[in-house]
Amino acid sequence: MTVRIGLIGAGRIGAMHAAHLAALRDPGGEPAVRLSIVDAVPEQAAAVAGRTGAVPLPTVESLLEDGVDGLVVATGTATHPGLIRTGLAAGLPVFCEKPVALSVAEALPLLDEIERVQGVVQIGHQRRFDPGYVRARELYAAGELGWLHTVRAMTGDMTPPPVEFLATSGGLFRDCSVHDVDVLRWITGREVVEVYARGSNRGDPRIGEVGDVDTALAVLTLDDGTVATVAATRYNGAGHDVRLELQGSKGSVAVGMDEHMAMRSAEPGVGFPAGPPHTTFHERFAEAYRREMTAFVRVVRGEIASPCTARDAVAASRVADAAQHSLETGAPVRVEPLGASDGSAPPVRRPARA
Repeated sequence: MTVRIGLIGAGRIGAMHAAHLAALRDPGGEPAVRLSIVDAVPEQAAAVAGRTGAVPLPTVESLLEDGVDGLVVATGTATHPGLIRTGLAAGLPVFCEKPVALSVAEALPLLDEIERVQGVVQIGHQRRFDPGYVRARELYAAGELGWLHTVRAMTGDMTPPPVEFLATSGGLFRDCSVHDVDVLRWITGREVVEVYARGSNRGDPRIGEVGDVDTALAVLTLDDGTVATVAATRYNGAGHDVRLELQGSKGSVAVGMDEHMAMRSAEPGVGFPAGPPHTTFHERFAEAYRREMTAFVRVVRGEIASPCTARDAVAASRVADAAQHSLETGAPVRVEPLGASDGSAPPVRRPARA
């Protein structure tokens, strides 16, 4: 069955999603997706359409009139609530890049609307589809790690984004570490109840001038007492480095420890890793992004529930907000719970203490 997908936004992320959607095939080898594209810059939509075989359209209204089964939203954050509501009003499943809205306060009414109309929304936290993170979750759920005593997550960009972006991003925790928070909640099945954060600026002074830091560390306390750390930097010169360590009473596992890890050993005779490091998040998560779009097509077909709901994303954003507030005040911040999970994600069995 061919699925008709409307893509709104043909920038860097939108173009990547378009390529992945266009590459999907049904069991008979035929295209699985009929793709339509809209962008505020028509030439941009036409260019991406030309590369993917999609149909460029002038407006969101014309895209809906053309007849689509689902929407992919890859536009600026300020437009997310309105476009999600457009999809809900049309009765369509919606995929939207994170975050749900510019702030948690703005996202909460939308979350209520989504749940009231039983809308289907998938938010773009692509790490949930990365093979390493998926395997780590499986190992923990199977009890092979025992109970966790320490969790370490980190994201290191090789170079910082433009200062103009950082001036409106909401801060390092909100635009970067929120991915670590989301996957930490997803893997452990626990909620964060307290955050304490510190940060520094050792690079471009303009980052500090716009109210951000280039490096930060947050200590997270989970609701079962487990301690986790989330670290991030804009200046990891060795390459794009994204890792997660889960250390438990029975075993430990690391995500991101492969031939492309942007870290080398100082021990004599150790040659690992032998491959070149990743330089961008697009490289690091290429397979995850492909799987993410595959999952959304399955959501549109009604084969699976949303693998990352708006509630999931808002819960992660609330923790990121708390980290940013702690960074600004220098004090620990309690995290208020959003409430019970909406049940869209498969439950994680939590190993009992041995």
